[in-house]
Amino acid sequence: MGDISRREVLRRLGAAGLVLGGAAGVAAARWDRGGTASVGAERPQTRDYRIREAPPELPQLVVARAAGAGALVEGAADPAALVRKAVEALGGMRRFISRGDVVVVKPNIGWDRTPIHAANTNPKVVAEVVRLAYDAGAKTVVVTDASCNEPNRCFQRSGIWKAAYDVGAEVVLPAEHRFRGMRLKGEVLDDWPVYTPLVNADKVINVPIAKHHNLSKYTAAMKNWYGALGGRRNRLHQNIDVSIADLATFIQPTLTIVDAIRVLMRNGPQGGNVADAKDMHTVIATTDQVAADAYGCQLLGRKPEEIPYLRMGDERGLGTMRWQNLRLAEV
Repeated sequence: MGDISRREVLRRLGAAGLVLGGAAGVAAARWDRGGTASVGAERPQTRDYRIREAPPELPQLVVARAAGAGALVEGAADPAALVRKAVEALGGMRRFISRGDVVVVKPNIGWDRTPIHAANTNPKVVAEVVRLAYDAGAKTVVVTDASCNEPNRCFQRSGIWKAAYDVGAEVVLPAEHRFRGMRLKGEVLDDWPVYTPLVNADKVINVPIAKHHNLSKYTAAMKNWYGALGGRRNRLHQNIDVSIADLATFIQPTLTIVDAIRVLMRNGPQGGNVADAKDMHTVIATTDQVAADAYGCQLLGRKPEEIPYLRMGDERGLGTMRWQNLRLAEV
């Protein structure tokens, strides 16, 4: 599809009438209960989109870096190229996507920030994931998130709306009717409004950005599922590590692709100062969301053992925080 102007973006968004307010407030009046109640020994509800284990000849964790990362080499730091290299090393997108699948790509589109601030997923990373999913035979690829700031501005200023639309994605903004109350049966998360595009997908690809978080210390794959919830999500910050583990238990994605092209090193998750971000020209791809975060947190100088929700994810069998034990490929 050809490029579209900013005016056309605004016109289509306005005509669609998709924006009903920030996702943090969506359905708050209707769904403001159960956020901190323990549900004891009940089995947690899950949406497991994983495929079978990787063949032994394939890596389980791939780290793609630009040659001479940081150097101004023509094409060396192209985000789309790094995504392709990472996915190909895992066996290619056709390993994960079947013909006719409805695929949801879940970036971080939480903040009213531009790509240089590194608060949202890089739009070129998102666009390449969409392109690969269509090439693998997907019927529909939906790109969506439940933003923290006003969604219209987040989707537009992040560059993700236009980048995803230009490669054929169905870009969906949060609205009240797209949330449904569900019993998640987690330790902290009980009855909450859940974003139905994620629940109704055939496959889900998690495409977070690696960055600092002032409460959880680090955010990427597991924390990105906060964008699957409506209601008063700030209430979950009282027990943030358990809530992150509950969400990662509920949604287990087909594939995780972590954007570490430009990393917010401090003052996250929202940032706002260009000096707080650092170019790293890296993409991490894996089917193990715990390992993705265990590896990724080291980019910010953290050890996995310092992140409580990683230990919880490991203990729950969601993946391994000992990424060194996986078959690793660096490309």
